[in-house]
Amino acid sequence: MMLRLLKHGRTPAGRLSRRWMSSGSHSKTTVMSFGDGSHGALGLPASIIGMGSDAYEPTPIPGLPPDVVTVAAGHFHSLAVTSEGHVWAWGRNNEGQLGRDPLSPRETWNEPKRVEGLNKVRVQAAFASGVISAAIGDDGSLWVWGSSKRGQLGLGKGITNAALPSKIETLSGEEIVKVSLGWGHALALAKNGNLFGWGYYADGRIGKIGRELEISPLESNSTKLGSKGESSAIEAAAKSVMEAIEKEKDMPIIWEPGSIEELHKLKVADVACGLDHSLVLCRNGTLFSGGSNVYGQLGRAIKDLGMQPVDINFLPLSIALGLGHSLAVCNDPSSEPTGNATSVVSWGWNKSSQLGREGPDDIPQVVEGLIGESPVSVSGGRAHSLALTAKKELWAWGSGRNGRLGLGSSADETEPMFVEYLEGSEVIQAVAGLDHSLVLVGE
Repeated sequence: MMLRLLKHGRTPAGRLSRRWMSSGSHSKTTVMSFGDGSHGALGLPASIIGMGSDAYEPTPIPGLPPDVVTVAAGHFHSLAVTSEGHVWAWGRNNEGQLGRDPLSPRETWNEPKRVEGLNKVRVQAAFASGVISAAIGDDGSLWVWGSSKRGQLGLGKGITNAALPSKIETLSGEEIVKVSLGWGHALALAKNGNLFGWGYYADGRIGKIGRELEISPLESNSTKLGSKGESSAIEAAAKSVMEAIEKEKDMPIIWEPGSIEELHKLKVADVACGLDHSLVLCRNGTLFSGGSNVYGQLGRAIKDLGMQPVDINFLPLSIALGLGHSLAVCNDPSSEPTGNATSVVSWGWNKSSQLGREGPDDIPQVVEGLIGESPVSVSGGRAHSLALTAKKELWAWGSGRNGRLGLGSSADETEPMFVEYLEGSEVIQAVAGLDHSLVLVGE
C-alpha cells in the first residue's frame, strides 16, 4: 500500500503528518493545471504534456504573468486575474468565451491570452460557465462575454451573443461581489446581501422571479422510462429526448437579472450553481437549494420547486457545487468550544465517489477523511472534488480520469487524498472545471 501511495504521489487523509506553512503576501504566483486537456483548458503546450493532451500532476502554465491573484475554471476553459486587474483566458472558444478574435486559429486556444475589451475595467474577480465568462470590476460592475441561447448573459431579451465584454446595465448601482454560473442559469451576489438570478429557470434553479415555476422537459421526461426491456427502453429514451428538445424550443428564460422572491427578506452570504441546481447560503446560516434533484443534490425531503431549506444539521460557512453533487465547508459540531474547527459536508451524485464518503447520497453528511484538516474552501467538477485547508494543502477525491485529481494516475479515489506533488508549496486557491483543475500557488 505504501509503495502505491509513493508511486502515485498521494496520501490519504488521516495518515499525513502535520505540516504547517507560512502565509502572507506573495511577490510572485504560479498557476498550475492538471486533468483533461482536450479542450485546451490546461493552457499547456504539447511540448510539456506530449501528444496525450492530459496532465496527471500539477503542471505550471507558461505564458501567464507572475502576479495572478485569482483563477476560475469553466466547464472547458480557464480564466486568471492579475494584480493589475487584467483577465487572461484559454481553452474552449467555440462560443467566444475567451474574449479574443473569434477567427483566431483553434490550435492557439490553449495559449493564455489577455481578454480584449476590458481595457477600461480594473477586474477583481472572474467566473465561467460552459459557454460564457464573467468579470467583476473594482466598482462592482459585472461584465459578460460569450454565447448562450439560454439567456445566461443577462443582457436583455433575445440577446444570445456578446463578442466583447458587455456590462449588465440592469445591475448598475449594485456592487456585485460574486457570480456563479450553471449550465444556463446565473446568480449574482451584491455586497449588501441582495441576490439576483437570470437565465434558464426550469425546476426553480434560480427560485421564483415573477413567473410560475416550470419543470424542465428533460427532467420530467427522465422519469417516464419505467422498467422495460433494454431495446424498448432505448427507444423510449430516444423518443423522450426528442420530445424534450421540441419542448425546449420554447425554453423558460429570464433574460435580465431579477430579485428572487423566496429570499426577499433575507441577506445572502454565498451562492453556488451546479449544472442544473443551485445553493444559496444566507447570513443567518440557513442554506437553500433549488433545481434538479435527480441525484439527491438538493439535500432536502421537500420536493417543492424553487428555493427551499436544505435538511442539514451543520452550520455552513461556504458552499460549492459540482455537476450533480453539493459541497459545504461547515463548522465542526464535534470540535472544541473554540469553534474554529471545520469539516466538509457532501451530498448528491456519487457515481465516482465524488462525495468522498460512504452513507446515503441524498443526506448531507461529513467527509470523515478530512476531519482534523481544517478545510477552508471546496470546489466540485463533473465527478471530482477538491478541498483546500488552512495549512495551504490540497486534497482531491472522486474520478481520477485524465488525471483530474493531480495524483499521478487515472485511478478513482473514494476518500480525500493529499496531493503530494504540491508538498512544500503554498496553495492559495484551487478550483475545478468539469474535467480539469487549476491551482494558484504562492512563492
